[in-house]
Amino acid sequence: MNRRKFLTTSTAGSAALLFGINGCSKNTQSKNQAHEDNKLAGLTLEELSERHRYYLFDDFLPFLEKYVIDHEYGGFMCNTDRDGTNITQKKTTWYEGRGIWVYSFLYNKIAKDEKYLDVARKSVEFILKNEPKDDVLFAEEFTREGKPLTGPSKGIYGDLFVANGFSEYSKAINNESYWLKAKDILLKCLRIYDRPDYAFHVDYGPEVQPFKGERVLGHWMIMLRLITQMLEFKSDPELEQIADRCIDALMNRHFISEYNLMNEVLNHDMKRSEGGFSQFVATGHAIESLWMVMAEALRRKDQNLFDLAAERFKFHLKVAWDDVYGGVFHYLKHVDNYTWQTTKALWAQEEVLIGLMLIIEHTGAQWAKDWYARMWNYVTDKFPLEQYGFPLWILYADRKVTFERHYDRVGNFHHPRHLMLNLLSLDRMIEGA
Repeated sequence: MNRRKFLTTSTAGSAALLFGINGCSKNTQSKNQAHEDNKLAGLTLEELSERHRYYLFDDFLPFLEKYVIDHEYGGFMCNTDRDGTNITQKKTTWYEGRGIWVYSFLYNKIAKDEKYLDVARKSVEFILKNEPKDDVLFAEEFTREGKPLTGPSKGIYGDLFVANGFSEYSKAINNESYWLKAKDILLKCLRIYDRPDYAFHVDYGPEVQPFKGERVLGHWMIMLRLITQMLEFKSDPELEQIADRCIDALMNRHFISEYNLMNEVLNHDMKRSEGGFSQFVATGHAIESLWMVMAEALRRKDQNLFDLAAERFKFHLKVAWDDVYGGVFHYLKHVDNYTWQTTKALWAQEEVLIGLMLIIEHTGAQWAKDWYARMWNYVTDKFPLEQYGFPLWILYADRKVTFERHYDRVGNFHHPRHLMLNLLSLDRMIEGA
């Protein structure tokens, strides 16, 4: 694929992203300019960093260590209530892969404590007990001991999460074999995804009926993020080509110029569906994917790509924002009819915070700081459960984020990822201020 055809990158523009006049770091300049008052969301950068550390080390990690992590068999029992009661002890491929990534990244970037690496290692051993062969996906669910409860998954998300975990784990133990295993899984998933009969169906409601061969924005998104992190560890021309393909899909194919939003599902030939999906925008995924494009643009030093992704990120955020009760919606079921699913998902709010922090760190844009303050204050007012006597944050709720005494799952990915990524950004800005 000809990268120039869709990235419109110039050498001068790429260099400008990281290097300003006289070779000074533009990144450092933006930090000084953006944070000359040393405040964000009404807090100093140091105070905001401490809030992230508190939510990660004092709130999230102790609960998982006590109630969710299986110290005997390895893995994560995420089907757990707010008080720590394990509703079931079954485990899923999704949450194993996600957990491996979280604890490997925690060890690699935040706190080099062997107990975190041990959590990742035991989950790796747990999931590999049932490693599939050839072009077969992992089972979706397992018993606590590791016996499969289902056949192979019908969608590639679970295997991609496992690959993401293995890639980060390879960095933690300095063992390339897990990186190579991650690449093999990715290539397998891509082969499966490219089949015209690939069927990954989510019940989005009667307005949008699934069909075989769907091209799913969320799939490109996960593949791109996986590749960005893999290429930070080791260069690989084959992965670079797949990353190009993902960016083309996200920035050109799924983007519908008619309304400047990204459709979640396309036909297998990458053309816009004529059915209900032609009007369906998963704004949460679009926002999430756009910060991942920005992260890849930073890796490539591609100023134009970063700026385009940031511009579209801003527009999706404005469209998804609930002007009545605050926060963002994550499903726009029909653009022209303006039909929303009005539930509030924590992950969608936190993907906004990650993207805004990226923009703030690397450009110092005032609009991003204003939106960050708006979202941070909304999220920390509505979602932390400590105001109701429990640890962790609410995962899903109604439009007003009404508290419910019981819940059937603990999230082990989006929330800690948000806290860790933004903690790293904050600490870099503090260091460079």
